[in-house]
Amino acid sequence: MVQERDKRLITENGVAARVAAIVEPVIEDLGFNLVRVKVTATNGCTVQIMAERPDGTMSVSDCETVSRALSPVLDLEDPVSQAYYLEISSPGIDRPLVRASDFERWSGYDAKIEMAVPLAGRKRFRGFIRGVENGAALIELPDVKEGEDPIARLPLTDLGEARLVLTDELIRESLRRGTAPTADDETEEDTDDEIDAEPAPQPRGPKNKSEKE
Repeated sequence: MVQERDKRLITENGVAARVAAIVEPVIEDLGFNLVRVKVTATNGCTVQIMAERPDGTMSVSDCETVSRALSPVLDLEDPVSQAYYLEISSPGIDRPLVRASDFERWSGYDAKIEMAVPLAGRKRFRGFIRGVENGAALIELPDVKEGEDPIARLPLTDLGEARLVLTDELIRESLRRGTAPTADDETEEDTDDEIDAEPAPQPRGPKNKSEKE
């Protein structure tokens, strides 16, 4: 299980929150961390679940493992009110930052952050991550006036959205760490047949209910 101090700080609302509540315990039991659940209108409706190993890696076989474990649970719990496609993916290079450990692991790299609760009247920040201290993410800002402290201390509990900015340096480091997805490793869409390199997605959810009626 994920340590209490490293629980996700940025979580979902609405349908995505219902999905996250169902899938997170399953994902953790498999030894992975849930990063984000996102429900979009892609292909009518797509439920995208981002996950990773504790070291930040996520291979195509890992996506398959997670997909096979989640499919029957989601079919049983049925959290989405319409037919949908299930997509399991890695967080990607310009990944969301959702845990305190993300700000520690990616210290030194450029990030964009939007606060749920403004800090001194400001909601949006961009700068270099300098770790975590006393419950706050430290962000070195390039746009401060002379004489002002360049380090913004953003309370972790007040974060609304945070992600890395795609830069050449980040790409090189992601490749070095093995956290950069390849074309085959980035996503895995659910199918009832054997999964291959380019699986054909199958709708889930109420479609199955109508077949039973």
